[in-house]
Amino acid sequence: MFDVLIVGAGLVGLATAREIMSRRPRLKLAVVDKESAVATHQSSHNSGVIHSGLYYRPGTLKARACVAGAAKLIRYCDAQGIPYRLVGKLVVATTPDEVPRLLELYRRGQANGVQGLQLLSAEEIREHEPAVTGVRAIWSPRTGIVDFGRVAEALARDVLTAGGDILLGREVLRFRRRNDVVRVETTGGDLEARFVVVCAGLYSDRLARASGGAPDPAIVPFRGDYYVLRPERRSLVRMNVYPVPDPRFPFLGVHFTPRLDGSVLLGPNAVLAFAREGYRRSDVCWQDLWETLSYPGFRRLAQRYWRVGIAELWRDFNKRAFLRELRRFVPELEEDDLLPGPSGVRAQALTRDGQLVDDFVIERQEGIVHVRNAPSPAATSCLEIARLLVDDIEAALPA
Repeated sequence: MFDVLIVGAGLVGLATAREIMSRRPRLKLAVVDKESAVATHQSSHNSGVIHSGLYYRPGTLKARACVAGAAKLIRYCDAQGIPYRLVGKLVVATTPDEVPRLLELYRRGQANGVQGLQLLSAEEIREHEPAVTGVRAIWSPRTGIVDFGRVAEALARDVLTAGGDILLGREVLRFRRRNDVVRVETTGGDLEARFVVVCAGLYSDRLARASGGAPDPAIVPFRGDYYVLRPERRSLVRMNVYPVPDPRFPFLGVHFTPRLDGSVLLGPNAVLAFAREGYRRSDVCWQDLWETLSYPGFRRLAQRYWRVGIAELWRDFNKRAFLRELRRFVPELEEDDLLPGPSGVRAQALTRDGQLVDDFVIERQEGIVHVRNAPSPAATSCLEIARLLVDDIEAALPA
């Protein structure tokens, strides 16, 4: 019998386990995950950016958690000896019609308390990044890069050092609540706990429904494919270079991201994945695909934005189309500069009426709390999400 069971050994689950153990060190706690290692999916399949909190609507959980979370993450990396670099970010408007949206981003960033933001002219953009062109830009010096896999490993060590357990290779199937105890049925046998926190990422909707939670929002998986800049051309980009995002979507658009190993990621796009763990174009899970295509929210979304979807799909299969998007920012890029890169799958929550859920979503049940939506910047925000979550549930935790 555990006092607390955390389902999901990604960044949010591990950070939540660490936060609980720091406050209630006598509790018997375990983290359970279906994979053989921690941080197997979204927590390690991302661009590795420490976001500053620039994008998010003031007052939302994302805005609150990202700014505070980035500061906490940097302090944690310092304490743990985890390498990171504050390389900064340029958010670049390439045409005059993008400037009003850029200025709105600047206002948001200021309202969220992001430090050091500057508006740049076209000439000042060149001073920061000589190969980048644009009409205006925001310079965010507090944006950084880190290996989130290393962060997850450190969080897991903290949990184990504090006396918690990490149980891997056990897929959670369903929940049964009886007499103030939650029985968690897994492929490795049943577990019992007095309180359960579910941070299941790509499977958050299924596990919420498995415990009697709301049917919505549903998770729709979107794959993002990257190219990598040819090593001889890495000097073209020294910092993060991002477009002005389309406010209709939570995706940030194709961008340039330096990595700690010296490589530079180009991308990602955002296309429907045919499997929740569909990291390759050829990966298909018919159950996952049927759930997506039969969901009324996805059909409504597709009806509204089918042109955008086709454009993303075209870029995914056509390297020259991808290159054209990148050359809006770095005109001297050539097709040979783009080498095949990694991919990731984003667990995007979608409502039944076809709205993409932009903010973090947490659902409370008796004895169970579900993190229903925690996309980017959840990696940056994981320590602050954990604090906010445990603040909310601490009174319900076993004594």
